[in-house]
Amino acid sequence: MSASLRQTAPLPPSVTRQQHVTGYWWEGSASTAVPPTSASPSVPGSPRPAPPAPGRTGADPRRCLFDPAPWGNRSLSVPAAGVPARRHPPSPHAMPNIVLFSGSSHHDLSQRVADRLGLELGKVVTKKFSNQETSVEIGESVRGEDVYIIQSGCGEINDNLMELLIMINACKIASSSRVTAVIPCFPYARQDKKDKSRAPISAKLVANMLSVAGADHIITMDLHASQIQGFFDIPVDNLYAEPAVLQWIKENILEWKNCIIVSPDAGGAKRVTSIADRLNVEFALIHKERKKANEVDRMVLVGDVKDRVAILVDDMADTCGTICHAADKLVSAGATKVYAILTHGIFSGPAISRINNAAFEAVVVTNTIPQEEKMKHCPKIQFIDISMILAEAIRRTHNGESVSYLFSHVPL
Repeated sequence: MSASLRQTAPLPPSVTRQQHVTGYWWEGSASTAVPPTSASPSVPGSPRPAPPAPGRTGADPRRCLFDPAPWGNRSLSVPAAGVPARRHPPSPHAMPNIVLFSGSSHHDLSQRVADRLGLELGKVVTKKFSNQETSVEIGESVRGEDVYIIQSGCGEINDNLMELLIMINACKIASSSRVTAVIPCFPYARQDKKDKSRAPISAKLVANMLSVAGADHIITMDLHASQIQGFFDIPVDNLYAEPAVLQWIKENILEWKNCIIVSPDAGGAKRVTSIADRLNVEFALIHKERKKANEVDRMVLVGDVKDRVAILVDDMADTCGTICHAADKLVSAGATKVYAILTHGIFSGPAISRINNAAFEAVVVTNTIPQEEKMKHCPKIQFIDISMILAEAIRRTHNGESVSYLFSHVPL
């Protein structure tokens, strides 16, 4: 009996009409292969064993292959005994049944992701009525589609968040099969705990709003606190900018082997030690005391930075008071150069003027937030493109693959 038997007969009676309509077929494993008959399959008219029926003894429902071709034009491969079953290689063509929409917060990043995936952004019109209510019109069918909406928590945060919620709900009630919110910079992430009396946990509120709007999955990057993932009852993929940061350090800082990674506060110690371990360098910590929000009272450096390149690493910078004070502290402690690498560069209020006056060689941020206008006013700001990480996460999610590879590698 040959290793692979081909059958082009009409729809087997054991296959239900639903399986015929959807085009699904189950490929059995070696242990479920039908034993050869006494007749030789090479002789015309010899009986051929049919593949095991789905749901019956011997069938493996986990090996589910999709083939849109009609049953009459399909070749079904049945492995012989002792030959391991194989999965057909993925098609190199564009991904089917996926629609990518962009909110109004960061169209450039959405376009980069779409270009990386070989897709075109879906048609959507967002506008405001005269009373400032947000209006969203989805311009194409999403019925049965896997929808991804890219909207970052930046700019007019409240308006952009409301726009995202409306887009999710519009796609959900238009019969999309799944709606994934891709939020590179998660809004209200710093309000993740009740740190004083009567303080709200706004990050939990945002999680509830996204779930109620109809989101089935969340993709975000470098959450301010990892426990925010626990605020959701739906899957959350928290991606990391760390692989891209490591790549930038090795490519742009010549003395990186003589550097020291510094956290501007105790909360970022875990992030800093991870980067330091992968670079095989030392790390330091700055302890800060605040009188009130966005104002730092006193800083204490823990670690030796003398005659080294100091690299400040943090997840976000808003008014930049912390990192600018930290840069001055590092220079006074003997650091030869000071770099700052941040995932989310918010840069509100006096941030730009503070960076211009600080002792930084460069302030490097990712493009989870648009930086074009800020770079015009501050030549020290550089950005790392993370669109390939988001695009690969979308591709893997759509194809049902693991995204854990992205936690330690940058896609090519």
